[in-house]
Amino acid sequence: MNRLSYSLLILAIVATVYSTDYFVEKFEDESYKSRWVKSAAKSDLGDFKLSHGKFYGDAKKDLGLQTSEDARFYAISSKFDEFSNEGKTLVIQFTVKHEQKIDCGGGYVKVYPSDTNQNEITGDSPYHIMFGPDICGYDKKKVHVIFTYKGKNLLTKKDIKCKDDEFTHLYTLILNSDNTYEVRVDGEKVESGKLEEDWDFTVPRRIPDPNAKKPSDWVDEEKIDDPTDTKPEDWEKPEHIPDPEAKKPEDWDDEIDGTWEPPMIDNPEFKGVWKARQIDNSAYKGPWVHPEIDNPDYVEDKDLYLYKDLGIIGFDLWQVKSGTIFDNIIITDSVKRAEDFGNETWGKTKVAEKKMKDEQDEVERKKEEEDRKKREAEEKAKKPNGDEDGESDSEKSTHVHDDEL
Repeated sequence: MNRLSYSLLILAIVATVYSTDYFVEKFEDESYKSRWVKSAAKSDLGDFKLSHGKFYGDAKKDLGLQTSEDARFYAISSKFDEFSNEGKTLVIQFTVKHEQKIDCGGGYVKVYPSDTNQNEITGDSPYHIMFGPDICGYDKKKVHVIFTYKGKNLLTKKDIKCKDDEFTHLYTLILNSDNTYEVRVDGEKVESGKLEEDWDFTVPRRIPDPNAKKPSDWVDEEKIDDPTDTKPEDWEKPEHIPDPEAKKPEDWDDEIDGTWEPPMIDNPEFKGVWKARQIDNSAYKGPWVHPEIDNPDYVEDKDLYLYKDLGIIGFDLWQVKSGTIFDNIIITDSVKRAEDFGNETWGKTKVAEKKMKDEQDEVERKKEEEDRKKREAEEKAKKPNGDEDGESDSEKSTHVHDDEL
């Protein structure tokens, strides 16, 4: 091992050793019920159950919290020791599996203030961060990243696509103390940037200069008509002409029916509206860019990322069709620790999960094929004397043959 590789290994070990896990949940058995509290705010909230689903990579490791009732709101949460992410990286990560081919429903988590009453959590309960996939119909398949700031829930300006298949996927949100962020899906970066630019935390740092105006002589037409191009003399042809093959009906009476006129048809010689050939405009200056100035109302906030009382994580969502499984949750201050945790859990079972699903699909395909052949055989057996036309003997006897005429 060379010196560089050895140094990187040491740094990775140190980063993991000195990281802090604020919350970890793998739903390995029914003991989760002592750590998670179902909201009592509504009497008809849906129930979660422990399940690895219909297909999985490992019966033990893939156990997770599954929604179990259709067309229900869900609200359940778990408390952890209060902490602040001041001066630190905050990583929120978990897995979601929509094995029910979800048509409309949430798959996100919410992180709440530490003083939130878990028994009264509803969709209106204030939270700090909401993160994860949300699917409804064909056009809404996005990853929500919502931050609260001064009492307002701020949605990202970016369109971050989520996975919409039936397999387990890993969602990771990284919030840095320099007011930058990163979103990963299955360990791959899908979006990143600055909080100030991708959310409306504050008014813009720069604004168009209200005193600036486009010069009156500014030319922004890139192309112009060629002054040397002229319309051909034979260009003008009518769009419609009388049908030359039409004939006046024999019973047409001009006095009664009026003057007969042939119907109109499209003129094959019609060329449309003539337009001069386009050439480059020598006076073109390009698109005019409005000058910007510093926004006098802008006030920099270096703590956009900061939450001082993180203390509860929960699922508060609506699902039309139940069956989603949540698992492998971690809140930590180390990206490396989150990566390792994802590899130890989701990373070790994802291949086997897909293999089981493929095998189940193949069994189902063969069964459907056998059922189809069976139905065809039964329908054929119902036809008298194996007649393909389905005609009975009585129907055949009524036919007249040529030799009987």
